Amino acid sequence: MTSPAHRVGDMAWNAWGDPARPAALSDSALALVRQALGARPHPLPSATESDVRLPEPALGDDAAARLTAAVGAEHVRTDAATRLRHTGGKSLDDLLRRRGGDAANAPDAVVLPRDHDEVLAVLAACAEHRVAVVPFGGGTSVVGGVEPLRGEFGGAITLDLRRLDRLEAVDTDSMTATLQAGLRTPEADGLLAAHGVTLGHRPQSYEYATIGGYAATRSRGQASTGYGGFDDMVLGLTAATVRGTLRLGRSPASAAGPDLRHLLIGSEGTLGVITSVTCQVRPIPDEAHQEAWAFPDWTTGVTALRRLAQSPVRPHTVRLSDETETFVNAAVSGGRAPSGCLAVMGFEGTADEVAHARRTTRALLERHEGTLVDSSAADDWRRSRTQGPYLRDALLAEGVLAETLETAATWADLLPLYSAVADGVRGALSGDGAEVIVLCHVSHVYRTGASLYFTVVTAAEEDPRAQWAQAKRAAGDAIAASGGTITHHHAVGTDHLPWMTEEVGELGVELLRAAKRVLDPSGILNPGKLIPS
Repeated sequence: MTSPAHRVGDMAWNAWGDPARPAALSDSALALVRQALGARPHPLPSATESDVRLPEPALGDDAAARLTAAVGAEHVRTDAATRLRHTGGKSLDDLLRRRGGDAANAPDAVVLPRDHDEVLAVLAACAEHRVAVVPFGGGTSVVGGVEPLRGEFGGAITLDLRRLDRLEAVDTDSMTATLQAGLRTPEADGLLAAHGVTLGHRPQSYEYATIGGYAATRSRGQASTGYGGFDDMVLGLTAATVRGTLRLGRSPASAAGPDLRHLLIGSEGTLGVITSVTCQVRPIPDEAHQEAWAFPDWTTGVTALRRLAQSPVRPHTVRLSDETETFVNAAVSGGRAPSGCLAVMGFEGTADEVAHARRTTRALLERHEGTLVDSSAADDWRRSRTQGPYLRDALLAEGVLAETLETAATWADLLPLYSAVADGVRGALSGDGAEVIVLCHVSHVYRTGASLYFTVVTAAEEDPRAQWAQAKRAAGDAIAASGGTITHHHAVGTDHLPWMTEEVGELGVELLRAAKRVLDPSGILNPGKLIPS
């Protein structure tokens, strides 16, 4: 029906985000980091694009001809620049490899279909010629989800869905919209705004992530407390599989057996390629308000959030930083940190709805030792939240590793899980006496529990990839042992695969493998991800 008037450009090949606006640390912030780490970072490599050597494309002539017939010659790209930008996502390990000139897993070609039928044709060609297919949206994965792993296959392509960029339908009676999978969120919101509606989905990857990627990874936006996760928004979807087309979901609710939408939601491109999604939408709010609260300590703040999550009226956005993150965020932004822990609450809706929710929230938080503080702290957070990944690149340039990991647990398990993960990461990274900064916040709350989102900062050692891998293993083991989920919203990819059997059990893994055999009998779809072999 309609396509976006403007498309955001590609991300940098060796960093997060817009290459035209990299972040820089202030002198004071950099001095603070160096002082806190107490060690001289090991210099990290910083290859130029011309330094990177890609393997020669390995597609056979017959496979290349079939792909060209499917999408047109101009949409089968084998140039080095395009292949390099589709070599992986934006995890710390991805960036370290790119900075070191490693693009060994570059796809043999990047294929750009224009519609669902062309996706089907590409899958048929790749199944026949035994070529792995890696679906690609915005390339924002931080868990190895879009790296072109060949496995047993002789070649691999990246299936870039950017040309599937149309708003197919809007139903303002039912408050639904059908969007093609390649739409990035700013484009989707721009198209929806013409109809007076919005998704309300705003993760940190908002600028680049796509509609199909959100569904395939069960994304969570910052306002998930009010709007739910993206999987809660999906009414229906269409997916191309090696066996044909799946059209799933047709009404607000159904008792027609298990909900097969959830075979594809969260499947990370291993079972099929989501080509369009029918989502719930909401009126663009008349008013949006954010405010900041201080709590004397982390435990008190978490208790207040639990009471808030279990109350009938809640903010749309709820975020609580621990004492360390509160201090560091204020130092980086140049603001003044409150004593204890800072929380940000966000409210959206009509003026009356916002006023009612604010009054109710204020009364509850004040009963649990919360203090309303200057709103500038909330403003600082709102302005800076999309800058976090850019700051990671600025730290890498100084030889400092910074990476995130996340989990979720019930309220009863949350505080023990917080301690176990932080202790595990510190123990893994401080073996040679190095200082480690571990920050954490709660950013998604539910009646039964909440998420924990950790940021880890430490000086780089001689082998930074092995250094971080050791920390990630310690964190994953602590999460599994403490009753948390191995991932709340980053997905599984390759990074969390070692813990999937423990997460879903042997029989659960068998079910995933059975779905894979039915929908992708040749095994070409995103091999090496999500499903233990």
